[in-house]
Amino acid sequence: MKILTIAIPCYNSQDYMKKCIESALIGGEDVEILIVNDGSSDKTAQIADEYQAKYPTIVKAIHKENGGHGDAVNTGIANATGAYFKVVDSDDWLDKEAYIKVLKVLKKVVEEKHELDLLLANYVYDKVGRNRKKVMKYKGALPERKIISWDSDKIRFNKFQYVLMHSVIYRTQMLKDCGLELPKHTFYVDNIFVFHPLPYVKKMYYMDVNFYRYYIGREGQSVQEKIMIGRIDQQIRVNKILIDDCDVWKLKNKKLRNYMLSYLEIMMAVSSILAIKSKQPENMAKKKELWQYLKEKDVRAYKKIRRSIMGNTMNLPGSGGRKISVAAYKIAQMVVGFN
Repeated sequence: MKILTIAIPCYNSQDYMKKCIESALIGGEDVEILIVNDGSSDKTAQIADEYQAKYPTIVKAIHKENGGHGDAVNTGIANATGAYFKVVDSDDWLDKEAYIKVLKVLKKVVEEKHELDLLLANYVYDKVGRNRKKVMKYKGALPERKIISWDSDKIRFNKFQYVLMHSVIYRTQMLKDCGLELPKHTFYVDNIFVFHPLPYVKKMYYMDVNFYRYYIGREGQSVQEKIMIGRIDQQIRVNKILIDDCDVWKLKNKKLRNYMLSYLEIMMAVSSILAIKSKQPENMAKKKELWQYLKEKDVRAYKKIRRSIMGNTMNLPGSGGRKISVAAYKIAQMVVGFN
């Protein structure tokens, strides 16, 4: 059995996918690399086939009709045979030294048959034009190099320790058992990939290594602010899927419940600030409708999130209030380093 499956969703990725694949190949025979060609029209399929021919025991090229990033991830999960599963976007890459350390831990977990559902590691915002790269760490939020449960008194996430797809490695069978299915032709589904499995995580482990390099700056990238504003309907759709996904009040563990609520709070803030920054009345109406949707679906969650610092900041009245919202967002940008 392979220790780790790395799924690389690719759509017209010919210009940058090789760097990603080469970084994943460092894992050697302990790793299964699934290059999922999501209906590309460039040389992506050819490159994928070339890597499969060169590394037949490591690389598998999968060709499918275009279904979007989420559907490519679904395909990766369905075809994964490794004990653990990691998604690496085709314009990102993995750090060699951190990768070797992560694999060593996962191999030990598998060989010694430890119970582990989630391994967390740091990711780096590799933003074009910035010499100093922002590292997203979970130091202080979780104890280092120790298998823990949600019951641990060492769990102390703050608002800026936001878990993204880049930081997680899930146990493959848990992903298959939890019923995760990402929607087709939808952007920003990485939030669902993180959010939905969390209640199924019983044991987790944190490594303070900068494993994932998250590239920001490619033209047309979905996380560029102007593109996110243009796709605000998709952001709101994902936001609503998260609201519907889990009844947080049925979660017995308070720390898990609080983290799920915190995740929803961040998502509501992201959708809200995109609407505010667009300066478009129709988007402000969508923002209002989203908050009403949360209120109708879960009034307790609505009250908790609406009364939070983020909830209050994103709902300040008038043009003056919106200016304060934008100013708070810019401060968060500087602190966290996101786009």
